[in-house]
Amino acid sequence: MTAQPGQPDGVLFDLPEQERTTARAASRSRRPAPRRPAERLPVARVVVDTPLPHLDRYFDYRVPADMDEAAVPGCRVKVRFNNRQLGGFLAERVETSEFSGRLAYLEAVVSPEPVLTPEILGLARAVADRYAGTLSDVLRLAVPPRHARVEKEAAKAAEAAVAGHAHPQGGPDEGPGVPSEEGGDSVSAQARAAGAASGPPPAGSDPEAAPDTADAPRGSATSADAAPDAEAAREAAGTEPGPGPWADYPEGPSFLRALRSGQPARAVWNALPGTDWADAVAVAAGEALAAGRGTVVVVPDGRDVRAVDHALGLRLGEGRHAALTADLGPAERYRRWLSVLRGGVRVVVGTRAAVFAPVRDLGLVVLWDDGDDVHADPHAPYPHARTVLSMRAHRAGAGALIGGHTRTTDAQLLVESGWARPLAADRATLRSRAPVVRAAGDDRELARDEAARSARMPSVALRTAREAARTGPVLFQVPRRGYLNTLACAGCREPARCDSCRGPLAVRGSHAMPSCGWCGRVAGQWACPECGVTRMRAVVVGARRTAEELGRAFPSLTVRTSGREEVLSRVADAPSLVVATPGAEPVAENGYAAAVLLDGWALLNRMDLRASEEALRRWLNAAALVRPGGTVVVSADASLPVVQSFVRWDPAGFAERELAERRELGFPPAVAMASVTGAPEHVRELLDQIELPEGTELLGPVPVGADRAVGPDGDHPTERALLRVPRGGVGALSRSLKVAASARSARRDEHLAQVRVDPLHVV
Repeated sequence: MTAQPGQPDGVLFDLPEQERTTARAASRSRRPAPRRPAERLPVARVVVDTPLPHLDRYFDYRVPADMDEAAVPGCRVKVRFNNRQLGGFLAERVETSEFSGRLAYLEAVVSPEPVLTPEILGLARAVADRYAGTLSDVLRLAVPPRHARVEKEAAKAAEAAVAGHAHPQGGPDEGPGVPSEEGGDSVSAQARAAGAASGPPPAGSDPEAAPDTADAPRGSATSADAAPDAEAAREAAGTEPGPGPWADYPEGPSFLRALRSGQPARAVWNALPGTDWADAVAVAAGEALAAGRGTVVVVPDGRDVRAVDHALGLRLGEGRHAALTADLGPAERYRRWLSVLRGGVRVVVGTRAAVFAPVRDLGLVVLWDDGDDVHADPHAPYPHARTVLSMRAHRAGAGALIGGHTRTTDAQLLVESGWARPLAADRATLRSRAPVVRAAGDDRELARDEAARSARMPSVALRTAREAARTGPVLFQVPRRGYLNTLACAGCREPARCDSCRGPLAVRGSHAMPSCGWCGRVAGQWACPECGVTRMRAVVVGARRTAEELGRAFPSLTVRTSGREEVLSRVADAPSLVVATPGAEPVAENGYAAAVLLDGWALLNRMDLRASEEALRRWLNAAALVRPGGTVVVSADASLPVVQSFVRWDPAGFAERELAERRELGFPPAVAMASVTGAPEHVRELLDQIELPEGTELLGPVPVGADRAVGPDGDHPTERALLRVPRGGVGALSRSLKVAASARSARRDEHLAQVRVDPLHVV
């Protein structure tokens, strides 16, 4: 049959126009085939991704038969919610629903990968309740975004691993491992293949339903081959089992024995100065691994991650741990996270987000430098890594190691409550390892020679730096970055402010004019409104100006800076000067010959409850980089208790006294606090709706600095109210705050006040 004229080639016949119209109408009226529910556990309980407090609960959906196999507990799903398609997690599947109406079907299963384990789901729920937040907000912090390509790679790796058992010699399709970053920050391809081969956990499996974490002997029931693997890794790394750095602590070997036997040993650790703390963490993780249990290590920043990553590689062998950091990129981070989820690796080191790493059969959690404020998440509900790890260790029956060169009052509270035991070296060992600390005032000790005056430092500090620079590098710690960050009138000492917006004036560089830090306006014709003087003096001097002055005082030495713009990781063991801001101090190869801690008053005079505690933490972290027998000079009043604790190197004694004073005055962490911050009308409205638990004390509300909240009628001054309760009442207070916030969100109030439990700053 040939085509009719005007018809394209290959068209054998055409329907009349009337028949075509009838066919189209029938097609439009044809309804899709009715969906039928799954025969087994047809109801899915879903955590819908919505931040609204009044929707913080499970929602029931029907599981269609065609999604029965893919819809496993912990997988990502799409659901129809309020006429919109939203994402969520399938928490569990049940036979029936308490909802009496007609259930909607799941829209789609995004991926059958069970990325939300029962352990992490339970932990996220507990964290949300503790911080008066929502479960979906916590899950955003706990589970990284999905990368379909990475999941496909994992599936191919599983197939390759299965094929590798049949062909042990491998084949041409074997690929190299992931390229290692600096410090060995990598997971080998073999480890990822092993994780993929192990497969996802069975649907509905509950780690907490396995042998009880608190009572069962973990060394034999959970992973029979983990201990031999750990020993083999040690032999491959050329190390012998033993206490290693823990031999310097009287309780160190017993702590390791408890970890090896699977006991939930918990300690607050004061690390010795001048020792490799990362290696000590790796030894503890190896002992937990020998017991067949996993470890989560959380550190403040990427430099610490690389240090622990390198130490774990030496102690455990390559491919037996994963490093999770933000600078990996979303795809690589998700790849490593999947290897942990599937059991390919049992030890994880990372920054703040690693607290939720899905390590199987957790046996140890480690938090280094818990006083660093980066451990507090800036996203709602603002959980702190110390609290989350403590909750996780308690729920899993795992050990805990909260360590640092200092001891925070929060860690001291764990010791005094009996939840953890102190772990520190004796005084004789400490004296042999610690540098000599000397205190010097600011103005009274100014050097008599011109060079010392130009360097703005006490004479004892200048002499120490000159003598030490002959044998090695000298560290100068400056509390502020920048140049001249704060200016004041040279006559009356009133803060210098912009004539236009009243913002603070500062000098950004050696050839710059004073300018406003808010609007950027140059203050070329500034005059003090109080006394009329046109000259200004520096109040806070930054690291760049300090480096400039030191270059003039020490013209024969190289001066390097480490701060926000460029953070140095290491410096050579050669005469030089290093100017660094707190937290950015590089490590010297053989330790610094001396350290000078400038402008101690800038740390101690801050309007902050934790000012002294934070100053001691920064000083001890810097002094720990000095070689044994070196000299540390701190520019602060020697009569202050915190300075005396620093001179004696007694962070435990300082934390004990500080906590006793806060308990007497009713300050955190001796008590629990929550803050409500926002526009005045929103703060007062929320406070009026809260049914405060018995024993709750309301403080405020009061204005907070110069902050302003934006509302529908413009911006308004920001106010804050504090709610104070005994430590045991924090749960009831969080529930009351959650109920009040839920009532407001149910009325679609878009201008909610911010609720924060355990705020970092209350003064």
